[in-house]
This record gives sequence, C-alpha cells and structure tokens, in this order.
Amino acid sequence: MLTVILLFILILCLLHFLFYHNSFAKSLLIVPGPQIKFFFGNSLDILLTAEELFTLSYRWVSLYKGIFRFYAYFHGAVCIYNPDDIEIIVSSMKYHEKSVIYKFLKPWLKDGLLLSHGSKWQHRRKILTSAFHFNVLQKYYPALEDNSQRLIKSLQNTNGKSIDIIPISSEYTLNTICESAMGTQLNAEAASAGKLYKQAIYEVTNTIVQRFANLLLHLDFVFNKTSVGKKQVKYLEVIRKFTENVIKERRKRIINPTMAKNDSDLDEKKEKEEYLLSNKKNRNAMLDLLISAERDGLIDDAGIQEEVDTFMFEGYDTTATGLNYCLVLLANEQEAQDKVVAELNGIFGDDNRLATIDDLNKMRYLECCIKESLRLYPPVPFISRKVPVDTVLSGYKIPAGTYCHIHIYHLHRDEHLFKNALKFDPDRFLPANSVGRHNYAYLPFSAGPRNCIGQKLAMIELKSALSAVLRNFKLIPVTKPTDLRFAADLVLRSVGPIHMKFMKRSFV
Repeated sequence: MLTVILLFILILCLLHFLFYHNSFAKSLLIVPGPQIKFFFGNSLDILLTAEELFTLSYRWVSLYKGIFRFYAYFHGAVCIYNPDDIEIIVSSMKYHEKSVIYKFLKPWLKDGLLLSHGSKWQHRRKILTSAFHFNVLQKYYPALEDNSQRLIKSLQNTNGKSIDIIPISSEYTLNTICESAMGTQLNAEAASAGKLYKQAIYEVTNTIVQRFANLLLHLDFVFNKTSVGKKQVKYLEVIRKFTENVIKERRKRIINPTMAKNDSDLDEKKEKEEYLLSNKKNRNAMLDLLISAERDGLIDDAGIQEEVDTFMFEGYDTTATGLNYCLVLLANEQEAQDKVVAELNGIFGDDNRLATIDDLNKMRYLECCIKESLRLYPPVPFISRKVPVDTVLSGYKIPAGTYCHIHIYHLHRDEHLFKNALKFDPDRFLPANSVGRHNYAYLPFSAGPRNCIGQKLAMIELKSALSAVLRNFKLIPVTKPTDLRFAADLVLRSVGPIHMKFMKRSFV
C-alpha cells in the first residue's frame, strides 16, 4: 500500500512538473495572478456558481491592476481591462480568432458569424453587411415601431403595479428581431413557441457557464456524458426547432406565392412578386439576403441556419438586456428621466403621432442615456480571443497559444477612464465631454474588424422602445441599481427579477 501511495505521489509530482515548469507556463506565470496550487493550478479557483464566478472577477480586478493571468494544466489565459492592451488585441486581424471558450457555443451556433474566422468569416461578413446598411435599417423601422406600440399596450395592462420587466422586454425584442431582420411575424402558435425558445436560451447559456467553470467539462467526451451535457442537447432541440420554423415561414412567404383569395392575399401575393423581381439591395430582411445568397450559390442551407441562430440570439437577448438596465437607471434617476421627457416634448409637442427615423435622430440626450447605461451595464460583459503569436501586454510577454479575456464590464468602470465611474452621468457622452477619450475605453459593441454588425439596429431599437415608453409612462423605481446582482453568463444576466412601475402620463 505504501508503495502504491508513493508511486501515486510521484506521478502527481511528475505531472505537476510537466504542467507548470514547461516554457509556456514559465512565461505566462510571470504575469501577476492567483497563487498556483499543487497539481490543480488555478482550476479550483473557478469551480463556483455563476454568481460567485462574477463576484470573483470583481475581487481579482481589485487585486491586479490592468492584467492578471489564469493557469491550470496546459490551459493559460490572461484577463485584460485597460484600453491600451485591448486596442492591441481587437484592432488587428492578427488576433481575429476567438478563444477556446467559444467552442462551447459550437453545438448551437456552429460556424455562424460570431464563431467563424479567417476566409469564412470574411465571406459571411461581406454577405451580411449590406443587411445592416442605414438605408436597409430604415425598412426595418416600421416593424420596430409596431412592436414598440405593442410594448406600450402590454404596459398599459399593468395598471401601475410593480412588475418584472425582464419577460416583457424579452418578448418585445424577440418579436422585433423576427419581424425586422427575419421578416417573419410570430403568430399565436409561434409566440407560444417563442416562450419555450427564450427559456431554452437561458438554460443553454447556463450550461455553457457551468462547462467553462469546470475544466474537466472542457473535454467533449466527458461533457456529453454528464447530465449538464444531456440537458444542453434537449434545449438545443427547442432552439433549433424555433429558428427552423422562422426560416421555413419566410421561405414560404417569399418563394412560393399562392393564389390570392381576398384583398389581404392579393397584397401578400403582390409583395412576393415584387420581392422576386427586386434588386438584392432592396431586400427588406436579413433573412431575404441569405435566401438570395443561397440561390446564387454563396451560402448553403446549413449556413443560413447558422446565421439565423446567431442573429436571433444576439438580436434578442443582448438588446433585451440593454433595455432592462436602461429602464432601471431612468426610473431611479428622475432628473435624467425628466430631461429625456423634455426632449421628447420638444420633438413631438402635443402630438401623439408615432415616431419616425428623423425623430430618433433628434433624441440626442436619450442617446447619451442609452450610451451611459451600456457603459455601466454592457450586455456583453466580456469577449475573448486567441493570441497566435508572442505579444506584449502591460509590459509582459504573453506567449503564443494564450487565451485573452477582455473584461468590458470592468473596463467601463475604471476610475482612470471615467471619473466617478459608478455614477450614472449621461453628460459623459455629450460631444464636448467625449473629446480625448481613449478609442478603446468604451466597447459595448466591441471594436475593430469584429465589432457588432448589428449595433446600429440595436441603437434604433432601444431609442424606439424607450421613447415610446417615456412618452406614455412615468417610470417609478422599485428595484434599485444597488439591488442588482449578476451571474457569469454570455450576457450580463441579472440574478432574480427586475421590478418597476409604469404610471400613465397625460398628454398636455
């Protein structure tokens, strides 16, 4: 027995030496970071719940200034949250490839725009860029405004009671992305499926966080055998079924015209015929563009599915997250809310007409409020890239093969970049106050070649929803910013509901 024990200890010592005394480890361990534990390295440090994992990032950021490292076995990463280092990583195509963390999204998003790299990414980005040109976004706008009005009707039914805004905002953004970029309106059956879709996304992102926190689950053959892996498969089937139906409905609408039976059908048939005859640049939905590209041999059916899954997730969940936190902040900051309402009164006066794109462009203070909300609560709190070559960050030589995690949430709360960083101050984003700010100090939509392709659509959507809400309701706080707690996730997920009241305004 003693011999077996000694042999076991010897093997552990040998493995420890292999893991932590190779040239890669020696280079990386020079970077400040949590203490390496025998054999396990830092792997036990992150074996936490999602909420504890988010809190841990706060603690490490307060201990290590600008950069720290994580190392376990042969897995090495640096975490950065200063603009000079971030500029090096995100501004260049050299660091174009996403880190290993994103492979956990592969069963879901495959090789969609978020995960692909190299020539495939460039090809897909080229196809999709025209779908987010401002002239095309104007065609999306009627769908956005229609859904903003539906949002108002749903809030009217709350009768000034305290409500959880998370399900309401997520329903709004899901309907909006379906009707604008996907060109498909959700009927009653699809709306019911949409609820399952939203729950499935929540569950899948939770399984991804669990996998990230446990290095053993990084191995596919291990993860697939666990209850977490089986749970992920179950919910991915729900997600895939929903997006497949979105594609199917749009194909049916634009590719297979049917005989018209009434005036409504005549209008629909005419729209289909106009679509088939129109120039590609005039297509009204991103999904139309993909279907057209498929007919031209530029993308296949699997590629369409990848991009629809990617844009449905990013267009629904991140925008809903941004909307939630902006509503909370405006409810709690009465002075800012009053300024937005005064701006809206200056644009609309006594007229209760619907907003136009030109009206949105005049909402400059509201835009500052949105930007400040995205600073304090960026919907995507961190991104991650692979370092393909030896790179100097914060004066440390980071060896090739390291993963680089960019903590946007902590970057945005750096006192050196934003004075009184925890204070909600929309005036930070007035043109005069933005002069001299580091170009990589503010990254709610990332930056560089891999910036968010849908950021203009997201801003229009947020302006449309918020202006409609504030023209009709006074926001009364219930949940305060200090009440908010977060869990590590793909988006800045609140732990628990977010409550507030909507009191009907009277047109003067």
